[in-house]
Parts: sequence; structure tokens; C-alpha cells
Amino acid sequence: MRGHHRKLYCAVALTALAAGTAQAQDLPASGAEAASANDIIVTGTRIKRADVQSSSPQTVVGSDEFRYQGATTVEQVLNRLPQFTADANENVSNGSDGTSKINLRNLGSNRVLVLIDGQRMMPSQAVNLSFVPSSLVDRVDVLTGGASAVYGSDAVSGVVNFVLKKDLDGVRVDMQTGFAQHNNNNSAMRELLTTHGYDPAPSSVIDGGKQDITVAAGKNFAGGRGNLTLYGGYRSFSPVRQSTRDVSSCALQDQNNGTELFCGGSSNTPFGSFVPLSSNSAFQGQTLVNSRTQPGALVPYDNTYAYNYAPDNYFQRSDQRITAGGFTHFEISNAAELYGSFMYMHDKTFSQVAPSAIWLGTAFPVSCNNPYASASQLEAICGNAAGTDTTEDSLVSYRTDIAPRRDNLRFNDFRYTAGLRGDLGSGFGYDVNYMYALVKYKETYLNDVNQVKAGLALNAIDVNGVPTCRAAIDGTDPDCIPVNVFQAGGVTTEQAAYLFGESNTASRNSLSVFSGTLTGDLGQLGVKLPWATNGVAIALGAERRREALKFTADEIAQQNGTVNSDGVISVTELYGEIEVPLIEDKPFFRSLTINGGLRYSSYDNKQDSTGFGSSYNVWTYKGELSWKPVDDLRIRASYNRAIRAPNVQELFASQTVGNVAAQDPCAGANPTAPLDICELTGATSAQYGHIVECPAATCSALSGGNLTLKPETADTYTVGVVITPTFLRSFSLSIDYYNIKVKNYIGSIAPSLIIGQCARTGDPYFCGLFQRDSRSGAIFGQNAGYIVSTTMNTGFLKTSGIDVNADYTFDIGKAGSINVGVVGTYLINQVSQPVPGLGSYDCTGLFGYTCGQPSPEWRHVARFTWTAPSDTVVSLSWRHIGGTKLSSLTDNTLLEAPETVVNSKIKAYNYLDLSLTQTIDKRLTLRAGVNNLFDKDPPALSAGLLQVFGNGNTYPGVYDALGRTVFVGATINF
Repeated sequence: MRGHHRKLYCAVALTALAAGTAQAQDLPASGAEAASANDIIVTGTRIKRADVQSSSPQTVVGSDEFRYQGATTVEQVLNRLPQFTADANENVSNGSDGTSKINLRNLGSNRVLVLIDGQRMMPSQAVNLSFVPSSLVDRVDVLTGGASAVYGSDAVSGVVNFVLKKDLDGVRVDMQTGFAQHNNNNSAMRELLTTHGYDPAPSSVIDGGKQDITVAAGKNFAGGRGNLTLYGGYRSFSPVRQSTRDVSSCALQDQNNGTELFCGGSSNTPFGSFVPLSSNSAFQGQTLVNSRTQPGALVPYDNTYAYNYAPDNYFQRSDQRITAGGFTHFEISNAAELYGSFMYMHDKTFSQVAPSAIWLGTAFPVSCNNPYASASQLEAICGNAAGTDTTEDSLVSYRTDIAPRRDNLRFNDFRYTAGLRGDLGSGFGYDVNYMYALVKYKETYLNDVNQVKAGLALNAIDVNGVPTCRAAIDGTDPDCIPVNVFQAGGVTTEQAAYLFGESNTASRNSLSVFSGTLTGDLGQLGVKLPWATNGVAIALGAERRREALKFTADEIAQQNGTVNSDGVISVTELYGEIEVPLIEDKPFFRSLTINGGLRYSSYDNKQDSTGFGSSYNVWTYKGELSWKPVDDLRIRASYNRAIRAPNVQELFASQTVGNVAAQDPCAGANPTAPLDICELTGATSAQYGHIVECPAATCSALSGGNLTLKPETADTYTVGVVITPTFLRSFSLSIDYYNIKVKNYIGSIAPSLIIGQCARTGDPYFCGLFQRDSRSGAIFGQNAGYIVSTTMNTGFLKTSGIDVNADYTFDIGKAGSINVGVVGTYLINQVSQPVPGLGSYDCTGLFGYTCGQPSPEWRHVARFTWTAPSDTVVSLSWRHIGGTKLSSLTDNTLLEAPETVVNSKIKAYNYLDLSLTQTIDKRLTLRAGVNNLFDKDPPALSAGLLQVFGNGNTYPGVYDALGRTVFVGATINF
């Protein structure tokens, strides 16, 4: 514990000495600009009064930070803050849904509520931050702690509110271009590549181009009582392949009891592999491969045949985005102001991964007189049935190696609002609003082998000297073309064309919200306490939300296991908030204020396709305290009971099988788990010792919705101080403690945890989550075996820590001024209990397997900005990510996993970013910058360690995957 305390003391000392990237502020009523009396003043409350201050920790990211980073995506800016852990982003390709999300406090992207100008952005299950043009962001408010009493469901870890620039009078053009430049000089990785015979990455690359332009035009009218602002934008990202970086050029795996890395690959290869399942075969359960030196012969598979699937994978997805929209308001009178907005995005992004295959994992009936096979090959597969007009089951693998698989992901997103607000007099105001958001998503998966057709094409016989599918003879598929998987390179272009078939899925997610709020400053009616100068303030309101999902899949997608789904969630809510100044302008009580909130929510869920329906009611509430004993010091504390109701996807989404990083303890010739344990998982004694291992340490897991889910609840506590000394103007320091515990959280048990607990304890619960393929015993493959990891109400999540925010600006005479800002987070714990009563594990300072992305004890970002009298701004950012250790090397049995020590820890990372901004005049501002100034490589990790959002042997959302990035841009005002 002493070591932990020393780190904390050093962190606080660093911040205090340094004391901008982002600022912990109590926003004035105006926020960053002048605001009308009807605007939301402070994120986290609906009370509207000029002196309202946040009683929960709040970090405000200004628009300057977007320019300093050259940010073309809003999640890029937020992910650099220590409060966030990377989520879905542009560097994730395999398995990507094309979205960008944020994860506050590492509690999941589904537990942070995302707002635009105080209103929900999109349906909770379909939030995509690509919808927000970065150049239109005026500021971002990041509120820590539950806020369900104010905003409803989802505000568990906190709220992120994007406040946009809306009142433009003129034309504003913002444009930027950038690229990545990286020197591949990682000698260890290059040696691994050449040792295995793989091509190393180029010594130096310039790629990953990004272009972004937004044009906005606005006009005040009616003597300034109205404004109309319109905008349009275009953004383009060029793809980056993993072959262009040392760290990602091959699939890293560990060997020699986990003591060293090597360039491995997949056993799904262009050579063609077989795992005979017939008891007639002398090679039952063994992986055989077509010999590279002996045509027509099958030999035992070894790693020299492994296929390097890494080079074709994207390290940065290609992306093209078009945005457009507008904002307007018109004040009819003080009592009535009409306002509205419209936002649109069309986004098209491609993910790309290695070429498709007839996948090892599905048991196919192979004809024992297949005309393409030699006698010895047929004997290995069929045993004494070789040459007969029968079939025997075998796992078959053949990588086509013709074209990479590509996933074409398209979004058409719409969002509009319309409302009426005004001042009713005597301190009262109202706001009645309607908001509608629609996310239309289409996915086309290209260059993929249709496994149903593959099964037909493998069952071929000789008809008058011509290899012919049995399916063509019996009419099952008259167009069937047999494939030659019995020699390397045997599958012709014509045969591959028969196997390939695109699949299509589509979804429609919608959200509609009717809301009305009445606010009042009762002080104007004389309602106040005798020791206070300000009166009691209230906010009362009602809200009606409806979220709907409709998901469809074509025939090919359904053959691969995808199922149509639909569902609707409707919720009716009543809420109230009150703020009571208790004492003001007294000794030791410059102000003492309490705030309370209460919300009642009634949920109705239904699914038309099944007739399912359910309902429940929940209460959420909050209490806050703000005490300013002197002008220089404010003490704040809050408690919130928050909830997160299961969203429409968690309830109604179809259950599907996908890939997960894992290893089967019952596989291989010498399983690590004993027979009695493996029998509990569904393996038979005949299969034991003959079950094929998961290719490239990638098994399968079943995931999807659950109709029986109930809301999760959270208790969040915060307490902190804000110091703004009058003797040191332009200095602020806040230190806040947060504690968040989510009970009965909606999630799934990690497959690695299921496998590890079953293998170690033989617990029937965990072993019962294995669904092995009945013929092969495998837990991988399409429509074959898997681990059950579906959504459920599980145990609890808990996190706590300390946020330190400091900001200081001081003059340096004729040279201008310097601003120093620091945002840091010390993580005390990050605890999960996956199953009630099982025990828990703490991922603080850990990464990998069950813990996933790194959770360092200390992270900070500091910015040093010099503003010269010549309107030149030079800014240097220092990003620090603390070191972490591999979770499986702890003594917590819940974190057990296959032993590996080569990646036992990730050292601390420090990045420096430099930018220059030059204002020419009011009409033109130029900017340029370099991020990751010294081109630091990300950590190279075994692919088996990477869970969600791991890609290219590293965590590209946490560390700078592409190396040094350069940008130049300009803002033009007319």
C-alpha cells in the first residue's frame, strides 16, 4: 500500500507544480459563449440560474484542444483524457461495426450517456461519434458520476455533452489534411519476420492520409432575434494495411512455455488441411496438410505451414463521411422562442481482413472416391472406406488466397429537434421539445466463402471422367462446381467464384423523445431561507422515449447463423430537481447549497415477431452538496442512484457465434485438462486426445440478446475540492474522489474466464457453457462448437479513483503568456465480479486476457501553451500512460489463463505532441502539428492476449499504432 500512496502523492505533486488540455471548471452561466436564459447552463442539472455550479466532477474540453491535436474525430480527443478507455475506433478492422464510441471509467461505452446540446445523441445501442463534426464542437463537458435522475437511463459512469457552435453570422471554412509517417526500425520484430520467412515492413512509410473540410454559414435576422446556421462537411481516411508496420506484419504467438514470441499464423492455409473424424481413419483427430514437396500426400501439420493472415488486415479503415445540417432559433417574444436543428451523416467505411477459407471447424461429408484426391489422401480421410461411393466426415480447411475479405459498412443517420421555450415571468421558464434520431445501417460482406456451398463442393464423384458434385446430380444445387482442395493452389478461379458469395444485413434503429420541463427561481417569489440571499430553484418535467430496432439478414447471412430480430422499448418518465441555498455570505459559509433530484421511469418492452412483452418501473435519485467556506475554496460532494435499463439490442438482438481469443484445454494430442474435466464440457472419451486445437488461438463464442434482462443499478459517490486562490489569479485546481459500483450489471462472462474456471475447478456451471461440435468435439468453426457467452444480469462492477485537474496562466512580459494545464487520474480499483458469489478480481494496473485493455494506476495529459504577442501559439502536450502487468500472472484464480511471460508487462509510455497556430487576421488562422513527435512504437503483444478492441498485436486505441502523425490546417472566416 505504501507504494500506491507514493504514486498518488507524486501524481498530486506533479499536478500542483504544473498547474490547457482540458479544464475542470465551474462554468459561468454563459458557458463558453453568451447563452440565452433557456440554454442548459451546466451539464448534470436542469436548474437554470446564473450562479449554478456543478457539484459533480466535471472536465471541460475546449475547441482549442481539437485544433492543437489536429483532431478529425471527436473520440480521438476524448480517448487521450485519463478518464477514458478506448472503445470502437478507426483502427479496429476485424469484427468492426464501423462505429466510433467512448468508454468512460472503463465501465463500457453503454454506461456513458452521450448528449448533443443537452439532448440524447442517438439510440443508446447505435451511438456513433462519427456523427459529430469535430470542427463544429465548441466544447465538451465530461461529467463523472451517475446522472440518471437528471437524464434517465445510461448515465451510470457519467455524461459526455457535445456543445456545438450554432450562432454563426458569416461564413466559416475549416480544412485540414494529415498523414502518418513511421520508421520501421524495430529490430526484434524484423528478426522474427525474417526468421519465419515473412516479408518485413518497408523501412519508412508515409500513409494513412486524412482530409477533412467543413463549411458553415449563418445569418442573424429580425434584429438579432433569430439566426439560421447551415453546415456541410466531407471527411476521407485512406486505409493502412498491417503489412506496413513492424509491430503488425505477422500474427504474434508465444512458444516455449510462453517465454518467447514468434511469427505464427493460422492453420487455415492455402495448402489445404484435413482433420479426419472417422473412426475408420488411422489419423482420427489429427491435423494433416497437403505436402509442399510430395504432391498427393498428406503430412502432419506444423507451424511451418501456418498462414500469415496479418498483412492484408487494415490498421486504419478506409472511410468517407459526408455531414450536413443546420440550427435555427427565432424569438417571437420573451415568452416564446422557436428553435430546432437537423443533422445528417452518410458514412461508408471498409474493414479488410485476410482472404476467406473453407474454415477448419465445420465437419463436412467428404466423398471417399473424390476424383481430385489421391488414394493415400482418401485412405487418410476415409480409412478402409477409401475408394467407395460413400462419405466420411472431416474438418476441412482451404484458404483461397485470391482476394481479402472486405466488409462494406454504410450508415445514413438523421437527427432533428424542434421545440418551444420561453420566460414565463416571476422566475419561471419552460422548454417543450421533440427529438427524433434514425440510424440506418447496411453491411455487405464481400469475398467470403459460403460454407454451405463448400460442403456441397467437397462431396464430388467422377461422372464420365468429369468431377461432378452429387448436389448437381440430385438437383440440390444444379450450379455446384466441385473444388480441388487436395493440392496447394488447386482451387481454380472458376471454383472459387462458385464458393464466394456476399452476404447482406441491415438494421434500422430509431429514437423519439417528447420532453417538457418547467424551471423556476422561487427566490423571485420570496421562497428562500433566512440565511441565504438566493432563493430555492426547481425543475419539473416529463419525458416519453421510444427506441426501436429492426434487423434483417439475407439468406446467405442466415446460413452463417445470423437471425432476424426486432424490438421496441417505450418509457414514460416524470422527474424533479430542487436546489436550496442554505447559507450565503456568512463567515465560513460564503455559500452552502444542497441539490436533490428524483425520477420515476416506467418501461414497456415488446417484440412483434414473437409477441413477447415485459414491463417494470424504477426510481432514480440524487443528492448533492456544495460548500464554499471562503472565496478561494469550494467543497463538493454528490450521491447518485443511477440505472441502466437493457437497451433494445441487449434485449432483442439475435444470438450469433463469433471469434474470441482463447485456447481449448481439452484439445491436442496431450490436453492440459484431464479427461474427467473434459467430459464435463461435452467431450467424449473417444474424442479426448483427438480434438483439434482452435486455429491461431481463436475459438468461438455465442453472444446475443436476452429477453429476461432487468435494469442494472449503480451507486455513485463523489467528493472533492475546487481551489481558485484570489492571490493567484488564473489558477485553478480541483481534486475529486469518485466511487462507482454497478450491481446486477448487464454483460457476459468472458470466454477466457469460462474456460479457465472449468479447467481449474471442474465447476459444472462453467463447464456447462461449453457447446462442443458433436462430431469433432471442437469449440470453434462456423455453425459448429462454441462457448456460451450471451448477455445476462451478472455480478457487479466497481471502480474508484482520484481525478486531479489544474490550470494556470501567467504573463511573461513582452514575450506573451504561458498556460499550463494538467488532467490526471489515479485509479484505486477496477473490480469485477462476473458471477454472484464466485469472487471478484481487480484489474487495476493490469491488462490482457480477462482484463482486456490496460488499466494503469496513473494516467495524465499535460499541455504547455505559449501565446506570443504576434498571435502565434505554440503548444506542447505530454501524454503519460502508466505501466501495466499481465493479469494472468497475478495470484487471483479468476484471472488464470495459459501461461505466458514474454508479455508479462507493458512499460510506461510517454508521448509528446507539438502544434503551432498562427492567426494572420480575423479572417485567417493557420495551424500545423506533429503528434507522437518521436515516432514511438506501440507495444508488440501476442495476439492471444488481445480481447475486445485489440488489433495488429497491440491496443491501437490506447497507444499510437501508426507512429508519428502530421497535420496542417486552416480556418477561414468571411
